[in-house]
Amino acid sequence: MTDVEIRPVRFGAPIAQQMVALAQDDITQRYGSADANPIEPIQFDPPEGIFFVAWRDGQPIGCAGWRLVGEPGDPMEDVAEIKRMYVVPSARNTGVASALLKALEDSARENGVRRMILETGLAQPEAMALYAKMGYEKIPNYGYYKDAPDCVSFGRDL
Repeated sequence: MTDVEIRPVRFGAPIAQQMVALAQDDITQRYGSADANPIEPIQFDPPEGIFFVAWRDGQPIGCAGWRLVGEPGDPMEDVAEIKRMYVVPSARNTGVASALLKALEDSARENGVRRMILETGLAQPEAMALYAKMGYEKIPNYGYYKDAPDCVSFGRDL
């Protein structure tokens, strides 16, 4: 996608928080409440994570980040979780989400990550279709939403 620019930004930056707020609004519309999974902005600071904003024609159109799951010495130390993957409705089905996912994977791989995991849900069929298309497979639920009846988790080795 030559018309989409994906740039890293600090998770706490105003533009990142603007995009996260849009993502949370989308989640609230789908599930009745925002994602309550605790996030600390520092978790998205390299090399333990990163946060990207996608731009088209000078406008932010999407965001996504990854953060390490485990601590050094932990069996999950080279596993990263995808968080806050979101594309504005007007830019959906144009390859933005695929480009964001590729940027996440490339960045994670460069930082020693060997596996990506994520939680999504039954009210996000387009997200589930994207992850399946990009080679992600369903895995046992984990983490914050592991017992939620509508949680669906995916993973992929890099």
